[in-house]
Amino acid sequence: MNEGPGHVPMHKIPENMQKQLEWCNEAPFYTLGPLTTDIAPGYDHITSAIGAANIGALGTALLCYVTPKEHLGLPNRDDVKAGVIAYKIAAHAADLAKQHPYAQAWDDALSKARFEFRWMDQFALSLDPMTAMSFHDETLPSDGAKVAHFCSMCGPKFCSMKITEDVRKYAEEHGYGTEEAVQRGMDAMSAEFLSAKKTISGEQHGEIGGEIYLPESYVKSAERNIE
Repeated sequence: MNEGPGHVPMHKIPENMQKQLEWCNEAPFYTLGPLTTDIAPGYDHITSAIGAANIGALGTALLCYVTPKEHLGLPNRDDVKAGVIAYKIAAHAADLAKQHPYAQAWDDALSKARFEFRWMDQFALSLDPMTAMSFHDETLPSDGAKVAHFCSMCGPKFCSMKITEDVRKYAEEHGYGTEEAVQRGMDAMSAEFLSAKKTISGEQHGEIGGEIYLPESYVKSAERNIE
């Protein structure tokens, strides 16, 4: 088995992999990353995972994980966890690039759970279920949030997956194709926007929802109301 270099910019990774195959008679190759940049001490688990995903997709046999403490000090338990997870992500991304069926099936399962708002399945299918759940629960801790069709990032009105569900439902109810339903929805929202009343501090100030540049008189009036 050959150990590869640990610092290789992205544009030189393919050449590095090819030279190893040629010069070492395709002996197993393992790499510490490689780190794709040296500017981020304290984050070398990320700089190296980028390289690991690239060289993994190109055929390296083994990835040696790097922790955030690389080049700085001896890693502790949390550093080891961060490094291992970063490299599991890199290895999985490489497997996807190589079209491994199991890797794709795992990805598809989580994507489907996400689209269907099956929160507990999302957590269970993730690399680090406890972290995923704790991040979700920081802003939406109630049990009801585990069946909600939105998260706190986009909220109930702007979730792309919820909007897609609504478009499909609208298309089915009205006998439209999906593209036609999208266009009709866009037309309706455009009309609503153009006719909307601008609201500032809870007060309506006329029909200017579609205006990009507002009249100076309106702006001054709004400023006085805010003051």
